[in-house]
Amino acid sequence: MLYVMTDGSSAEIAVVGDEGMVGIALFMGGGTTSSRALVQSAGQAFQLEAKALQVEFERHSRLQALLLRYTQALITQTSQTAVCNRYHSVEQQLCRWLLLSLDRLSSNELTMTQELIANMLGVRREGVTEAAGKLQARGLIRYSRGHITVLDRPGLETQVCECYSVVKKEYDRLLPARKIRRSKPELVHS
Repeated sequence: MLYVMTDGSSAEIAVVGDEGMVGIALFMGGGTTSSRALVQSAGQAFQLEAKALQVEFERHSRLQALLLRYTQALITQTSQTAVCNRYHSVEQQLCRWLLLSLDRLSSNELTMTQELIANMLGVRREGVTEAAGKLQARGLIRYSRGHITVLDRPGLETQVCECYSVVKKEYDRLLPARKIRRSKPELVHS
């Protein structure tokens, strides 16, 4: 999710994957939001008519509780993103963004141009080029022509600011089924 300024510049607000949804303003009572959703990685998504979500939200207390916990986790991520963008280096912001994105994907690869990453982080492309170069020199990522592969996730986690762990802990606390689902070993078919 990102916010686009009148001059066309933009900045990331939050990263959403299969753990969540866009459109929380609908059940929070606002109806619309000023942010935009941008698909960054291929995958599957479900679309639900607004009225259907509103009806189910009002009918089922378990759904209400889940969506409100997700909203709290999303607010934490949004708040922490603002803090991160203000106080941390582009390299730390890139590490946070990569880890949050990977948490929502089933692989360690992202297809993303430096220009798009720069737009998401609200920084200049040259800053992303420099930060990605440093991470690549340390053997943490491989980056070439819009394709990023994380080679050493634990190493990347040592380079990230505290903002990533704040968000991850809150998501794991509020959405424990997400943590369980992500920690299950993948089946390998031979």
